Amino acid sequence: MRAVVARVRRASVTVEAPDGTPPRVSGEIGPGLLVLLGVHADDVGTDPAATARKVDTMARKLHELRILRDELSCADSGAPLLVVSQFTLYGETRRGRRPSWSAAARPQDAGPVVDAVVAALRGRGATVGTGEFGARMAVESVNDGPFTVLVEA
Repeated sequence: MRAVVARVRRASVTVEAPDGTPPRVSGEIGPGLLVLLGVHADDVGTDPAATARKVDTMARKLHELRILRDELSCADSGAPLLVVSQFTLYGETRRGRRPSWSAAARPQDAGPVVDAVVAALRGRGATVGTGEFGARMAVESVNDGPFTVLVEA
């Protein structure tokens, strides 16, 4: 699993409806962390216990990451997280001009893992907003710093 984590002053994700109804905000936060979360194909292998360990590790790292002001974490400060699924974090661009997505987990496998990370964060007491897996989304953020890091589990 891989996450791009940005310290933000505010962030939101708006989901576009496929049926033509107006877009709706599915998650928004004030000061906290915007988490773009990608799931690798190897994260969803045949060993559910290994997947659960990776989910718990990612949730712990995100919740305890000390990149907020005064080196605080969301666990210390109660700051919220906005988690948005992002399969493109595993795009391969070494050859050609068109990225390959073969390293990313299949949507039917990745969706439950993203949901499990969100549930694990909430289980730790975190306030978590989300996007909508597989939907066309517009993510807006006002970075604080800017301060952005890559987290892997």
